[in-house]
Amino acid sequence: MNRIGIDLGGTKIEGVLLDEQHNVVQRERVLTERENGYDSIIDRIVGLTKTLLKAGEVDGPIGICTPGAIDPTNGRLKNSNTVCLIGNPLREDLEKKLEMSVLMENDANCFALAEATMGAAQGYGVVFGVILGTGCGGGIVINKNIHRGPNHIGGEWGHHVLYPNGKSCYCGNSGCTEQYISGTALENHWKELSGEFQTVTNIVNNQLYKEHPEWKEIFMLNFGRALANVVDILDPDAIVIGGGVSKVDLLYTEGKESVYKETFSDNVVTPIIKNKLGDAAGVYGAAMLGEIL
Repeated sequence: MNRIGIDLGGTKIEGVLLDEQHNVVQRERVLTERENGYDSIIDRIVGLTKTLLKAGEVDGPIGICTPGAIDPTNGRLKNSNTVCLIGNPLREDLEKKLEMSVLMENDANCFALAEATMGAAQGYGVVFGVILGTGCGGGIVINKNIHRGPNHIGGEWGHHVLYPNGKSCYCGNSGCTEQYISGTALENHWKELSGEFQTVTNIVNNQLYKEHPEWKEIFMLNFGRALANVVDILDPDAIVIGGGVSKVDLLYTEGKESVYKETFSDNVVTPIIKNKLGDAAGVYGAAMLGEIL
């Protein structure tokens, strides 16, 4: 039977209808238009879902993937970059309007689930999924099941402290990984060194870092230390990387070697691999949420 997944982003809302073999039956997207507020977003999700329902019968709940943490005590969003969603009963309101069950999950968990089930990390038991983009997120999947933990923060490596008393983070702490190896942090560091803005992919692909070699050296060191912490604690069977920074091939050569060097083992064999599903991983993972109940 078919399943529906919705990826609720700050700019766009994407929906997919998958069949039992995870083939795409239909895929649609609309603009989020978050400036119009919470009720407008609810209506846009409902409209998108109804469009997908016309393409085939659906079995089970609708899955929704969104950035931000989900409060385990009430199921409401917190720390979302779409501010109007914070604290609102999104799941309950959608269930009322659609008259269907709704499941909500963090975007990094959905990414990791999709890549472990139908993407680059198929065949691995314990998968750590990394999102390196505007922020820095992570998700843990064990035998195709999401590991959330009792606090629903399983995989949140972006807020491990790399540097005590380091750069301030929006979470209230200082020195978090996100402040050093997210795409935003890397671009800010480049601007500090060069005085001009460049995307991470431009800096690497055009080898601009040769003008300021310390940018690449610090990037590789921080990437290695951050993921070595994950390997030391979780020792996953594979690490799969997504988000805009995942397009940087250095991560899978020099970056991987930096991780191995910083890990508490003389012999490290953990695969560090690029995602296969790209931007679609989140919405595919959302559609699969009903399968892991």
